[in-house]
Amino acid sequence: MMAFRTIGVALCAWAAMIPAATHARPADVINVPGFADFLAVDGKTVWVTNKGRVERWSRHGKIAAVAMDKPCGAMAIAAGALWVADCRQGTLNRIDLRNPKVVASIATGIADPGGELNVVAGAGSIWVASDAKGLIARVDPASNRVIASITVDPATSYLAFGLGSLWAVSGPHQSVQRIDPATNTVTKTTLLGRAPGFLVAGAGAVWVQEQGDGTLARIDADSGEVTGRVKVGDSLKWGDIDAGGGKVWLRTTDDQVYVAIDPDTLTITARVGPKSGSGALRYTRHGLWTTAHDQHTLTWWPL
Repeated sequence: MMAFRTIGVALCAWAAMIPAATHARPADVINVPGFADFLAVDGKTVWVTNKGRVERWSRHGKIAAVAMDKPCGAMAIAAGALWVADCRQGTLNRIDLRNPKVVASIATGIADPGGELNVVAGAGSIWVASDAKGLIARVDPASNRVIASITVDPATSYLAFGLGSLWAVSGPHQSVQRIDPATNTVTKTTLLGRAPGFLVAGAGAVWVQEQGDGTLARIDADSGEVTGRVKVGDSLKWGDIDAGGGKVWLRTTDDQVYVAIDPDTLTITARVGPKSGSGALRYTRHGLWTTAHDQHTLTWWPL
């Protein structure tokens, strides 16, 4: 499976040699008991998955908590609600943002009960990988019903919506699939490196962690082809990714907390923080939120 080393694809291995940067402004580290993991930004606050609950936090403390059986994976905010997968119940849960409580539990099925997955919003719908055999459920937030089931590669669980399409990654099949929301069909499948995982559509392209190779792949949204790669480290397993402010932001598990990547030159412009194990990351205009679930922390990094 070495097709990704084709001529013309930029692999910036030297980028991994950039020394770690010292964060110029002090970070706010918040103790979050339990297992603080995935994030969804809600204005100046953030929702965090935890053991048996999802919680809303600000920089000053916890604001709300909503009990769930086993909240898992990245979450989405749309239609006045937080959308969260429950890996034990096999459901997509809708939590009202104004009066935080579960107001709907939709039996979609969950493709990866281990929790490596994304719930995403786009084209007026909520999307979740619903079956390890290769299905994605499209949910209408007006009715809280599954309105389409899309056939994809087996073991597809990672999703992103942006640049006019739904994007779906299967780790075992080493593929990213472009899905047309107008037809609910796969229009392009692209081969990736080892163990691809979390992805984001933004900063002019689609960006996919190649977790087993320690690389980040840049994919052109129109052609669906890989147009470049940046070497981040030996491995990118269990990290996270976001885009905004003209950068791609990658939560890492080795060497540092996160890296900032220039999307045009494919260079790492900063390596920030000490090695902190697995966790999530989300970008805002004023700063980044990260978690480190083994350290029971939520951190705000002002930009």
